[in-house]
Amino acid sequence: MAEAADIQGMRSSPARRWLRRTAAVVLGAPLLAGLLTAPAATTAGATEPAKAPTGSRTVAVSLNTISPGAPVEGDTLTVSGTLTNKGKETISEAEVDLRVGPRLSGRGEVDDAAKRTGYVPGADPAAIDDKYAVKIPKLRKGVSQNFTIAVPVDKLDLDASGVYQLGVSVSGRTAAVPYEQVLGIQRSFLPWQPEKSDKRTKLTFLWPLIASPHVTAETRSNQQQTPVFADDALADELAPGGRLQQMVSLGSGLPVTWVVDPDLLASVAAMAGGYDIKSGDTTVPGKNQGIAKQWLTALQKVVEDGKVIALPFADPDLASIAHRGKGVSGTLSHLQSASTVAATTVETVLHVKPSTDFAWPVNGVLDPGIVDVATSAGAHHVIARSDSFQETGSLPYTPTAARPIGGGTTAVVADARLSTAFDRDMFRAGASTLAIQKFLAQTLALTEQAPDNERSIVVAPQRMPTAAQAQTMARALEALSGDRWTQPLDLVAASEVKPDPKATTKVPRASAYPKKLRNQELPTQAFQDIRTTQGSIDSFETILTLPERVVTPFGNAVNRSMSTSWRGRPLEAQSYRDGVLEYLKGLTGEVQLIDKSDVTLSGRSATIPVTVQNKLVQDVDRLVLRLTSDNIRLKFNDDGTKAELPVRIAAGHSQSVKFDTATSANGRAQVTAQLFTEDGTPYGKEMTFTVKVSEVTPTVLLVIAGGLLLLVLAGVRMYSHRKRTLASDTADGDGGEPEQPSDPAPDTGPESGDPSGTGEKVDR
Repeated sequence: MAEAADIQGMRSSPARRWLRRTAAVVLGAPLLAGLLTAPAATTAGATEPAKAPTGSRTVAVSLNTISPGAPVEGDTLTVSGTLTNKGKETISEAEVDLRVGPRLSGRGEVDDAAKRTGYVPGADPAAIDDKYAVKIPKLRKGVSQNFTIAVPVDKLDLDASGVYQLGVSVSGRTAAVPYEQVLGIQRSFLPWQPEKSDKRTKLTFLWPLIASPHVTAETRSNQQQTPVFADDALADELAPGGRLQQMVSLGSGLPVTWVVDPDLLASVAAMAGGYDIKSGDTTVPGKNQGIAKQWLTALQKVVEDGKVIALPFADPDLASIAHRGKGVSGTLSHLQSASTVAATTVETVLHVKPSTDFAWPVNGVLDPGIVDVATSAGAHHVIARSDSFQETGSLPYTPTAARPIGGGTTAVVADARLSTAFDRDMFRAGASTLAIQKFLAQTLALTEQAPDNERSIVVAPQRMPTAAQAQTMARALEALSGDRWTQPLDLVAASEVKPDPKATTKVPRASAYPKKLRNQELPTQAFQDIRTTQGSIDSFETILTLPERVVTPFGNAVNRSMSTSWRGRPLEAQSYRDGVLEYLKGLTGEVQLIDKSDVTLSGRSATIPVTVQNKLVQDVDRLVLRLTSDNIRLKFNDDGTKAELPVRIAAGHSQSVKFDTATSANGRAQVTAQLFTEDGTPYGKEMTFTVKVSEVTPTVLLVIAGGLLLLVLAGVRMYSHRKRTLASDTADGDGGEPEQPSDPAPDTGPESGDPSGTGEKVDR
C-alpha cells in the first residue's frame, strides 16, 4: 500500500553512528563463545524450537509504563516493567538495560520493528550508559521481578524529530552458559519532536457509545408501559467501572466525536424511569434506576458542547441488509424508519441536535451495494477504512480521509493502522503500553511523511471497546494533547476537508468483500422473519384504539432484530426474533372467538349467538365477524350462506354477536366463524360448529291441529258431564267450592337482561 511508503534518504542520526562504533564490542568474543557452546541467538529468519525458552527469549519482558510516552526536552524517561524467568535455570548477574535508536524512516519501518520478537544483533540498538542499568543478582526460574529505569532524555542521543526504536533487554549468565548474553528483550517506540511544528495533522477520533440490544418487545399494561428487559446486563456496563461508564468518564476530557446508537440512549432512559426483567415465565422489577440516571446525567453534561453523530436506531447491519435483506420486501423501509427515529431519540434524551448524515458499516468495509443501502436511508457520508480502499501505490503518504465516491456521497476513510491499534486485549499493562507507543509512533510517522502537507486523518476504533481498551485509547489521546504533531478535528468538519486529488475514490467490488465478514452476516431468513412479524403488527394495529402502545415497542424490537451486534451470534439473534414474534402472537390471541358447541334450531327462523372475547387492556374496533354455512338449508337473513357483522369490544370484556337465520329443511349444516380486519385480512383462528335444523312441516301442523281438535271436543264433553253432575248435587243440597288445580310451574327461568360477563384482564 502507498500508505506504507517511506521517505528515503534521511540523515544518519548520532544514535546510528554510535551503534556502528559499538557494533564490534556488542558482537565480540562473548557472542562468539555463545555461538560455539550454546543455542544461537535468534536471527530474523530463525525457526524457534518447540522446547523450553532459550537464548533471547528465556526471560519475558513486559513494559508496564513508559512515561512520558512522547517526551520533550528536559524530561526524564521512566520505564517500568516486569521480568519473568521462563527458563529452567537460575539467572545470575542479570542486568536490565535501555536501548534507544536508530530513528525509523516511515510507517513501514514502524510495522517491521513491531513484528520482531527475539534479540537481533545489529538490528537492535546498543544499550545506553551502563550507569542507568538495573542490576539483579539472581532471577530464579519461574520467578517475576519488577524493575524501573529512569534516564534523562538528553542522555538518549535523540536529534531530529521522528520515531526511535526503544527496547528494554535483560542479560545475564546461567550455569550452562557462564558468559553474559541477552536473555530477553521487549521493543517499543519513542516518538520525539524537539520543536513545535506549525503544520500538524488534523486527527478525528470517534468515541462510540454502542451496546447489544437488551430490551424486549414486551411492556407492562400500566400507563407508563414499563419496559421489560431480557436481562440486567446493561446495568453492569453502566455501573462504576463498567464499559459504558468508563467510555463516558474517560471521553469527557478528550477531543473526540461521540458516535451514539439511539437505542442505547432509549434503553437507559427506560431503565431510569423504571423497568422489569424477565425471570423465566414471569418478570421482576429492575433495581438499577439510580445507575441509569447517573449515567445519563453524566453523558448529557459531557455532550452539551460536543459533536454527536447518531447512527440509525439499533445500529442496523448495513452489509447484511445489502447482501441478504435488500431483496426481502419491507427491509429498506425498516432502515429508513430507524434513521428517522434516531434524531428524535437523541434530542429527547440528550437535549442536543445530532448529525444523522453518517453511516458506519462493519469494519468500514464498503462495496457498491453497501453504499446504495446507506444512501437509501438518507446518509451522505459513509465511514470506511483504508484497508478497504486500497491505494494505487503512487501516493508516498497517507491521504486525507474525505473521498468523493460519486452520487454526492463522501467516504470518510479512517486509517486502518490507527483504527485497529487498540482492538486486542488491553487488560495487561504491558499490552496497553505497547499499543499506546505504537499509536503515537504511527501518528508521528504519518506526519513526518509529508510535513508540509497538512492532512486530515480519522480513527474509527472497534464498535464496542472494553473498559481496558477505552482506558488505553484515552491514555494515547492524552499523550497527544498540547501542541504536538496533531490537532483535534470533529467528524463533520473532517468530512468537509478538501479531498486529496491523488487518493483512490473507487469503491471496491462486491467480490472483494471479506469472506470472514460475509459469514457473520444475518441470513436471509432473518429478514423473512422480520417481514412476517411486521405483517402481524400491521394487522394487529388496525383493530386497536390505542395502536401506539403496540406499534412503538414492536417497531423498536424489529429494528433491534437487524442490529450489527448480532454478528457472530446467530443463535442469540434467532432467539431474539422468535421472542418478538411469540409475544406478538400471544397479544393478538387475546382477541378471539370463544369455542361454541353444536346448535339445534327449530322452526323457520332462529338466532345464532357467537361470542368474541377481548382480554387486552384497550378497546378493539374495526373487526368484522363472518359466519359461513356449507348448506343452503341454513341461510342468514334470507341473503345466502354468508353473513357479516361489525365487532367492537371494550377492554377486558366479551361480546355476543347474534346472527338471524332462516331454515328450509331438516338436516345439519357446518358453520364457520372467522374474524376479519376491515381490509379483509383474516384475524386469528377460525371456529367451526354444527347447526342441526329441525323444521315443523305443514303435515305435522295438520296432525297437531287434529289432535288439538280432539282435545277440545273431549274437554267440552267432560265439561257438560261435570255440569250435569254439579246440578244434581245442588239439587240434593250438598254445597261447597269446587277444587281448582294449581297453575303449573314454568319450565324455564326468567330471561336475564344483564350484560355479558367480563373476560379476564391480562397484564401485557
